[in-house]
Amino acid sequence: MLMLSSSFWCRFNGADLLRRWRGKKIMFVGDSLSLNMWESLSCMIHAAVPKAKTTFSRRDSLSSVTFDSYGVTLYMYRTPYLVDIVRENVGKVLNLNSIEAGNAWKGMDILIFNSWHWWVHTGRSQGWDYIRDGSALYKNMDRLTAFSKGLTTWSRWVDQNIDPSKTRVFFQGISPTHYQGKDWNQPQRSCSGEAVPLSGSTYPAGAPPAAAVVNKVLSSMKKPVYLLDITTLSQLRKDAHPSTYSHGSGTDCSHWCLPGLPDTWNQLLYAALIM
Repeated sequence: MLMLSSSFWCRFNGADLLRRWRGKKIMFVGDSLSLNMWESLSCMIHAAVPKAKTTFSRRDSLSSVTFDSYGVTLYMYRTPYLVDIVRENVGKVLNLNSIEAGNAWKGMDILIFNSWHWWVHTGRSQGWDYIRDGSALYKNMDRLTAFSKGLTTWSRWVDQNIDPSKTRVFFQGISPTHYQGKDWNQPQRSCSGEAVPLSGSTYPAGAPPAAAVVNKVLSSMKKPVYLLDITTLSQLRKDAHPSTYSHGSGTDCSHWCLPGLPDTWNQLLYAALIM
């Protein structure tokens, strides 16, 4: 596992990135946090070449933005768990051992994966009815255990299907939430109304347990995967969620404003690509 964190910094240059990526295909694979990063990168590049012709496409799980004169396409493949959700007699089943969707990820020059956000959902927002692990079917499972098993299946897919001489692989890292003020030593229950980042470089609650799962799985892989270590810097940005600035219903302390923190994630991606 190779890791890049906020200790390495360089100024983002969208025009330079298009020149370096001319003719390349870049795909984000994951959940709504991958969508945040894909939207951010698309906007950052477009801001650098505002007159460039672009083509947008969306069909089923796949969206794309192409910068036509450069032949550069940014894809977003929506798959919240990386492993498959399949329909069985019992209902929707999260199969911890299957990645049929991976066929759509082949042939890319750069892949940026992400998962975790949806593994913890319960009730109506849960994406499955049962979990399958081999021949065993479970109504529920410890979510970190399930995530570890699913991510291990993903790691095997990468090791078996990726040629590092043709495709660079990144893992986006764990994006934190700010629903518990006690995590940053404050009495409030959420990020709502937060307007300034935390000072310093450490987060009172420490790293989320899912980050340790990612580190363990990536360290066991045969093929190189670059970890974009966004967790701590994102934990400090309790002020960067939509709830602080929107007037809609509900409290969203898990996604991020655009432009905003995902721009920083893409700064790190750019730095990794030009190192």
